[in-house]
Amino acid sequence: MKIKIFFFGGIILLSTIFSCTTNRTQPEITTQELKSHEFFLASDSLKGRFPGTREINIAAAYIRDDFKRAGLKLLGDHGFEPFEVVTSIHEGENNHFAFNGEEQTLGAGFAPMSFSSSSTLKAGVVFTGYGFDINEDSLKWNDFSGVDIAGKWVIILRGDPEPDVLDSPFARYSRDRDKAMAAMDHGAGGILLVSGKEFDERDELESLRKIEYSAGIPVIQITRKVADRLLAPSTIEQLEAKLNKTGKPASFALPVTVEATTDIKTDKKTTYNVVGLLEGHDPVLRDQIVVIGAHYDHLGMGGPNTGSRRPDTIAVHYGADDNASGTSLVMELAGKLASQQDSLRRSIIFIAFSAEEMGLLGSKYFTKDTLADMHHIVAMINADMVGRLNEEHKLEIGGTGTTPVADSLLKAIPLADSFKLVLSTEGYGPSDHASFYAQDIPVFFLSTGTHLDYHTPSDTPDKINYPGLKLIGDYIDDLAIELANLENPPVFTKAGPKEGSGFNRRGFKVTLGIMPDYAGEYKNGLRVDLVIPGRPASAAGMQNGDIITAMNGQPVKNIYDYMYRLVKLHPGDRVNVEILRGDTTMILIVQL
Repeated sequence: MKIKIFFFGGIILLSTIFSCTTNRTQPEITTQELKSHEFFLASDSLKGRFPGTREINIAAAYIRDDFKRAGLKLLGDHGFEPFEVVTSIHEGENNHFAFNGEEQTLGAGFAPMSFSSSSTLKAGVVFTGYGFDINEDSLKWNDFSGVDIAGKWVIILRGDPEPDVLDSPFARYSRDRDKAMAAMDHGAGGILLVSGKEFDERDELESLRKIEYSAGIPVIQITRKVADRLLAPSTIEQLEAKLNKTGKPASFALPVTVEATTDIKTDKKTTYNVVGLLEGHDPVLRDQIVVIGAHYDHLGMGGPNTGSRRPDTIAVHYGADDNASGTSLVMELAGKLASQQDSLRRSIIFIAFSAEEMGLLGSKYFTKDTLADMHHIVAMINADMVGRLNEEHKLEIGGTGTTPVADSLLKAIPLADSFKLVLSTEGYGPSDHASFYAQDIPVFFLSTGTHLDYHTPSDTPDKINYPGLKLIGDYIDDLAIELANLENPPVFTKAGPKEGSGFNRRGFKVTLGIMPDYAGEYKNGLRVDLVIPGRPASAAGMQNGDIITAMNGQPVKNIYDYMYRLVKLHPGDRVNVEILRGDTTMILIVQL
């Protein structure tokens, strides 16, 4: 087993200062201990556990000490795996953009993108359409062919030529950063992104709100007005229309020089995954590993650009369900499984991930670091938002298509009858298991689903269903034992893309204001998990649990149908939504 242990004095000091005492009295998972963990992790004093803060480091020490008390072998730096995250991003004082002797205004004519490098470039300009370099059997499009872009600025249209086609083959190539990387691979010195009218009629410049790592070259968004001055006598509207109609590249060099400087300032902090090992007893199988993980970070005090659904509210975002619930289970499972160590053939690694809310950064780092050999990990169990088991006892489990044994394994566990299991095959998902699925590792993603308190200050520990949380913990315990003792490790099978589905990246113009049931429990419609107050669906009378069966007379059978219908709607439209409420079919008129 390839396991490494590192020692750094700073973490020992952190542990000494912030060590907290848990109330572990027995190896069994108990509601009392779960509640104790929850009320500590989701307390006012920890201020929402934002990565890089003193408060999340206290949480890390608390989890580490509980792992140690359970008898786990602490990996990394005494149980900590440190890594850096960018905690804030803002514009410096030296951003400028000029051509033909005219200086453009920051925030009005241009703005640096969040993944831009900080650098200066004075160079010629080439229009390179959508910035595609696609070479597939069914789709070929190269905007860089026949033009010299080495060291030059390239103007690239955002989006793609099929903006209203949900399953367009261009969707996977339409992200701004991917286009910048393609241009850089062809030698571009800098990128000038511009929104065509079809992509964004309002032509708004993006603010530095999303924290991203630098692409290595300057990347600037310019308005259509600025782009038209560069392209004269052509215009962005004309070129966008031409490309969309012909479906062919139309790149050309421009007789103009752009001089620009991008100045991006970032603040970096160190945060920590917490990692412990429980060794199996089988002399052969002990080198194989089952991972049980959950993220323990949250949104801190909220505010703009944090992911809060109340961005205008600065207050503790407690994150009791998201994801103190999963973290509490991982700690309790460490104790319970440690008491059963003699019955475990394979080893188990327990991980509390940091920076999940910032883009699965902790789990991605773990899979790229060397604390454990990824080839030795046979399965990963991820618990994220498992604290709101409802009266139906609905437990969602994703990733069941990532190994052929998943369905039979999950349903054979005696406690399976205690739940209404909602199984979803896809391996990718919005949580840390996705990082393991990307490494060809079978995954099991357990959740009790979203709710109106999600990413708001009202996700508090008093709303957790503690008996339900214990029941889920006992179920995961049985699952972990089964995985640890299988005669042969579960075989990996690919179950969907290893990144977000195309519809997640499309530029939706409107929203109904609902949280749909992504698990797809109903085959003949889309169940509405939550209706958000004050949004169009709520105003039209839609209720939690309604099943959308059609929009404007066109059938909606699942999440994909829904997204396809939604992308074709516009602000101000009135849409007739057919729903099934109980045994009654109703028509709601939704004003967008």
